[in-house]
Amino acid sequence: MLGLNQDFPLLLSSVLEHGALNYGAVAVVSHGHDEAVRSSYAEVAARARRLGSALAATGLGPDGFVGSLAWNTHRHLELFYGVTGIGAVLHTANPRLPPAQIAYTINFTGYRTLFIDLDTLALAESLLPSLETVEQFVIMAPRALMPATALPGVLCYEDLIDAGDPGFAWPVVDERAAALLCFTSGTTGVPKGALYSHRGTVLSALSTGGGNGWGLSADDAILAVPGFFHCNGWAIPFFGPMYGAKLVLPGRRADTEWLHALIVTEGVTAGPGVPTIWLGVLEHCRQTGQRLGRLNRLYSGGTAPPIAMMEAYLRDYGVRTIHGWGMTETTSGSTMSFAPSCLGDDEAIAAMRTQGKPLFGNEIRIVDERGAPVPRDGKTPGLLQVRGAWVSGGYFRRPDVAFQTADGWMETGDIAAIDPDNTLHLLDRAKDMVKSGGEWISSQALEEAALRHPGVMEAAVVAIPHPKWQERPFLVVVAQAGVVLTVEEMRLHLAGLVPKWWLPDAIAFVEELPHGPTGKLAKNVLRDWVKEGRVGV
Repeated sequence: MLGLNQDFPLLLSSVLEHGALNYGAVAVVSHGHDEAVRSSYAEVAARARRLGSALAATGLGPDGFVGSLAWNTHRHLELFYGVTGIGAVLHTANPRLPPAQIAYTINFTGYRTLFIDLDTLALAESLLPSLETVEQFVIMAPRALMPATALPGVLCYEDLIDAGDPGFAWPVVDERAAALLCFTSGTTGVPKGALYSHRGTVLSALSTGGGNGWGLSADDAILAVPGFFHCNGWAIPFFGPMYGAKLVLPGRRADTEWLHALIVTEGVTAGPGVPTIWLGVLEHCRQTGQRLGRLNRLYSGGTAPPIAMMEAYLRDYGVRTIHGWGMTETTSGSTMSFAPSCLGDDEAIAAMRTQGKPLFGNEIRIVDERGAPVPRDGKTPGLLQVRGAWVSGGYFRRPDVAFQTADGWMETGDIAAIDPDNTLHLLDRAKDMVKSGGEWISSQALEEAALRHPGVMEAAVVAIPHPKWQERPFLVVVAQAGVVLTVEEMRLHLAGLVPKWWLPDAIAFVEELPHGPTGKLAKNVLRDWVKEGRVGV
């Protein structure tokens, strides 16, 4: 016997319409190329409907694809809904990828229309000879700023808006239909696509934005630092209208002084981003003596935030860090380290150091190399697997790449331990663990220990060959500005924090470490540096 609930599909168009109806006057603040726009959810929804109707008039519809190569602006936000609302799929190409990889993702998907903004115009022009299917470029800019360009089939975004039907009604599509396509960063092989459905995306945003996740409400203002091309901008395009939170879209800019000014002047309460961003803001506040306005929580992803950073934000500024784990293949967050407000500072920091517990809608487990379950005792490491309502079951048009087990769990490539209460402790990427004398050394734990030195800005550990022990750890350090560190000082510091046999065989100091297109440490590049002798062992 079936229940008698109404069949109300989980569609992205319903998220925006919810925001427009219930939080229509809430601000969406957008900064683009020579342009600052203040709009609202009511305006975003109206323009997205007009955009959707104009696109539908061109023949775009279910199973059709268009692409974007753009930064976080109000027009890109409208595009998320205008395309998906008519049942088509938006591929958010990542402008931070190497040009050859950007072209690969566009050609692999194979659409004819690419939306760009003024800050990606030069990139699009350089890519043109490599693009095999794109025939039309829509420039997301006002008419007054439309540039001269040799790109073919150029349209002004605002012309599409004007041509659209203001009375357009969103069609009802299958909630399991594809909506958005994001590619991995391609650090190992070519990028691979995660094709997200309406249902999975909505459920992910509902659970991730809820009480034990981001804890969002209409009292919040979110600074959209993560690019919309990276895991759907960590679901921020959906969080805003879903929870009635103000959105602050910084465009391409991510310099520290600019972000700090937005945090204070726009009353930002929630700050997502990779640790590098928040380390910079912290140092800016220390140097200038400025505060952080209404900011009360950070969301750190991509890599583990330094303990010293979390401690400083909490003790000096009253800002808590919510540390989570997720992948492109899990849409966005899978686990979150929520620390209840009743906890004291020390207990809260201890909770923040973990990757937290799974959000409702997905599950985690660890297994050994044979696939047998590993005890959840907080000590025994295993291969991390995940399954859930918004977890990928395969890659877009890549049936040759399998990462799902026979019983329906996705293999993540991470090494982890899980506490009896299901708290996740991510130990390392399997490829980043250092195997020394048959025993594993966590590069992530060793990096965390190095980062507890007040003079260390950033640290990375990679394995180097050893004739006896197979592999040994090599530590590469970026010092804080004006600080001079020595190998002996770092060894002494680490000796009190890690087992003796974990101590690096070599330590080097560099001015900067390589980072990938999402801001994470690019250890594959660092390994190449070591092999090429650019970093001395």
